[in-house]
Amino acid sequence: MTLLNSPSPEELIPELSHHKRVPLGHGPTPIDHLPQLGKELGIKLWAKRDDCNGLVFGGNKVRQLEYYLGPGVEQNADTVLITGALQSNFVRLTAAAACKLGWQAHVQLEERVPSDDALYRSSGNIFLNNLLGAEISYFPEGEDEAGADKALDDRADVLRKNGRRPYVIHLGLNSLPLGGLGYVRAAEETWEQVKQAGNEPDYVVIPSGSGLTHAGFLVGARAIGWNIPIIGICVRRGRPSQIARIAQRAKEIEDMIGRSGLIKESDIEISDAVLAPGYGKMNKAVQEAIDKSAQQEALILDPVYSGRTMAGLFEQVRRNRIPQGSKVLFIHTGGNPAIFAYQNAITNFSQLSS
Repeated sequence: MTLLNSPSPEELIPELSHHKRVPLGHGPTPIDHLPQLGKELGIKLWAKRDDCNGLVFGGNKVRQLEYYLGPGVEQNADTVLITGALQSNFVRLTAAAACKLGWQAHVQLEERVPSDDALYRSSGNIFLNNLLGAEISYFPEGEDEAGADKALDDRADVLRKNGRRPYVIHLGLNSLPLGGLGYVRAAEETWEQVKQAGNEPDYVVIPSGSGLTHAGFLVGARAIGWNIPIIGICVRRGRPSQIARIAQRAKEIEDMIGRSGLIKESDIEISDAVLAPGYGKMNKAVQEAIDKSAQQEALILDPVYSGRTMAGLFEQVRRNRIPQGSKVLFIHTGGNPAIFAYQNAITNFSQLSS
């Protein structure tokens, strides 16, 4: 959808212009109606297709990288370093952005999901990292954010001594969540789209992992006066720790746009009902969401983020936390290359469940 005569995000939230942005993706991303899946659930359902925003299979990290890489461009960097899980979409898109900028990418892959499956360890995003020419190292822990960031800093020191100009993207809680600004923009873009289409939703359902997509969208919505319930579906941590994480990240993003006090405790809505057995692991709810989205809407979801988020949406409807007849907008954050890495896990789980 082309936005006609719409104000830019910077017009509605002028403080965004204080932060350097490097355009990387296509936009605005489309909003697709999902009539068959919605009919089965008894709701009216749409998907905001951030899997369609360009740059090597797209995804939500494209919007985040536009702000993460801005300071690196200002610093005249020639190398970027980032850490993430073996099948990290963020890592893959950082490698892609480095190619667009003429930089070298050094990516650190964390052992976050115990698996000796050959496809998981070689296909999907790992294959793409190699194709994009990224230099790859490994970190043995999957839940040590501080340790992973320190390993990146140590690697950057070596590169600096060798004459490179490294720029490190830190993702731990002690780092500035610049990527959240990408979803402040996304909230404004989405609001303009649904207003023009006359399909303003009653609920938004969004993944909640590192927290920048969820917190950024929440802050952006409230900054423009859009008071819709935004339900985060846990993909990595349980509800109590995720509530605290979103509260912290939202406060930091508020401060970055000079709008302190936008987010109240009641604004942070989070469900972990479909999280078990944990990050990147299959369950019946995720399998159902992947199968039904593909077979009813030709919508491909991955097991880690988008599939689990759709499963969480199903659960919210079935427990009447989202009432029948509601209009619901699902934020599709991409991750599609991982479907190939999880081929065996999905197939084996399906056979065991049948």
